Amino acid sequence: MITGSAEIICVGTELLLGDILNSNAQYLAKQLAHLGISHHYQTVVGDNPLRLARAIAIACERSRLIIFTGGLGPTPDDITTATIADFFGVPLVENVEVLADIKAKFAQRDRVMTDNNRKQAWLPEGADILPNTQGTAPGILWQPRPGLHIMTFPGVPRELYSMWQTTAVPYLQDQGWSNGIIHSRTLKFWGTSESGLAAKVNDFLQLENPTVAPYASDGVIKLRISAKADSLNAAEQLIDPVAKQLKAIGGVDCFGEDDETLGNAVGRLLIEQAATLAVAESCTGGGLGAMVTAVPGSSQYFMGGIISYDNTVKERLLGVSPQDLVTHGAVSAPVAEQMAGGVRARLQTDWGISITGIAGPGGGSPQKPVGLVFIGVANQTTTWHIECRFGHRKSREWIRLMSRNTALDILRRTLLSNPQTV
Repeated sequence: MITGSAEIICVGTELLLGDILNSNAQYLAKQLAHLGISHHYQTVVGDNPLRLARAIAIACERSRLIIFTGGLGPTPDDITTATIADFFGVPLVENVEVLADIKAKFAQRDRVMTDNNRKQAWLPEGADILPNTQGTAPGILWQPRPGLHIMTFPGVPRELYSMWQTTAVPYLQDQGWSNGIIHSRTLKFWGTSESGLAAKVNDFLQLENPTVAPYASDGVIKLRISAKADSLNAAEQLIDPVAKQLKAIGGVDCFGEDDETLGNAVGRLLIEQAATLAVAESCTGGGLGAMVTAVPGSSQYFMGGIISYDNTVKERLLGVSPQDLVTHGAVSAPVAEQMAGGVRARLQTDWGISITGIAGPGGGSPQKPVGLVFIGVANQTTTWHIECRFGHRKSREWIRLMSRNTALDILRRTLLSNPQTV
């Protein structure tokens, strides 16, 4: 069994500029954890041979498995393979097998291979091929020094994923890299702060196996529980009791796990209570309905929505009082309540939710600043509202995101606490 850590080096100036999201690093990090391979460093370097060589030198000092993505293409800025060979003082050799494969792939597409594509057939002498069935650029599997393993992949995600599963995983397992697994479960919370939740679960943050770590993303507070074990089942047994205790501490603020959203949580409750939902939106422009319908099977409970951006739509389709629009304004408690009640009545559902607010960056005033949002909720017996202030310094999209998540959370908590109101 090999001991040591892995390092990921992602090559591409477009990554440094932020033009492309580095999803490959995220994918590889999760895959390494699944194999139980320790992973301590990630590096992003542009298409520059000197800087890439420096990154390789640093990685060789601290890691035993170096995984490269990007820079395997046919253009002059694709420098990964040549830089690696030069760093280890090994010549590039044209691989006849790879060249034939590239030509065949071009022929299958009724295209003629250009000279620059021939570059992809030149590999470091002594390196094994990491086949690429999805594209023309192969990777390499190489041990340039005793105890040092190198793997290269194209930057195209679907090519990397296929190569990883087909060749890399069996190779790493055969070489003795796989050492059990590192498995994680993430608990999700809404209605609390990261610092507030961390204070409540502070004792759990000191655990060593499993570990517990708090972080926040898009307003959702998360607790990631990670366990290292010989098998998935063993890891789950370590995680289960900790997760149970953390959920008890979080109480109603905990709405789901892993990939679950507030839309999932609301949908599950609506199905359990055989209830239906409709939405009316102004400042979120359909975003609330999109969150609800992102959940598979949402047609069981979601009837539809009305995007009432203009006041005439609020009046004609939702039955909002013209006098209230004049007296209180579109962003007000009476209008939010009438929007919720109107869409519920119009679409004949058990529940109606509405959002009206000022998302900015303009349109605010001292009395009604940017970030002021009213959320209306209606059922068959009553209608009410919640006033929210999401901050005038926040971005338009942040205010819209907080508005739709908060609206779903209000309904979730209502369904949990008072299901008989349906």
